[in-house]
Amino acid sequence: MQLLEVRDLEKKFGGLKAISDLNFSVTERIIFSVIGPNGAGKTTLFNLLTNIYKPSGGSIRFLGREITSLPPYKIAKMGITRTFQNLQVFLNMTALENVMVGCHLHSSSGLIAAALRLPSVTREEKKVREMARQALEFCNLQDIAHMPASALPYGTLKRLEIARALAAKPRLLLMDEPAAGLNDTETMELCNLISRICESGITIILVEHNMSLVMEISHHVLVLNYGELLAQGSPYEIQHNSEVIAAYLGED
Repeated sequence: MQLLEVRDLEKKFGGLKAISDLNFSVTERIIFSVIGPNGAGKTTLFNLLTNIYKPSGGSIRFLGREITSLPPYKIAKMGITRTFQNLQVFLNMTALENVMVGCHLHSSSGLIAAALRLPSVTREEKKVREMARQALEFCNLQDIAHMPASALPYGTLKRLEIARALAAKPRLLLMDEPAAGLNDTETMELCNLISRICESGITIILVEHNMSLVMEISHHVLVLNYGELLAQGSPYEIQHNSEVIAAYLGED
């Protein structure tokens, strides 16, 4: 069974087809990269996979179950989490508190129990804090756990967002341009982190413009162009595909 199956997926915005008749599948424990020129439909695809956008047609199956019509929170609870192209971090909270937000899917205490501070709530809060600390440590952020996010540099905030996504214990992690705005050292650290996430058993779908990073760590690469599947295969196959080269560089 494939972890994720996309069949005949389509998204229209008025008369514009942002995604058109897209088909692909993703196996477990790999880094599956999605690349393409600006406007190719990469972020739109992520928004469809998490049902931020509702598809105009087609189906998405996760772990064999149809998720096309499920609300985003149920998709997250099934095991799909994501990071965003533009940082989505609570700047008025500490790093630890930001990551604790990612643990809410594993909370079961109700409003009344929380208001009364029942022992079950205290135990659950302790468990959530420990889960958040483990995610911070995995991302080498344990030393800034109690620092406000507003005081952290951009590269650290990128890793903090990844830690929050990991705290939700996903089976599939969608990463939207995680290397954007990073310097060479930060990009290398990110590359190592993504590889370690995959080695831990989490499947990754990566949207990224840094081709050096993509070709170094990906197991499979899918190329979108104007919302359509242009090519897919190993990094080597994509690097030597004449249609992909033409889409990126143009042709005489």
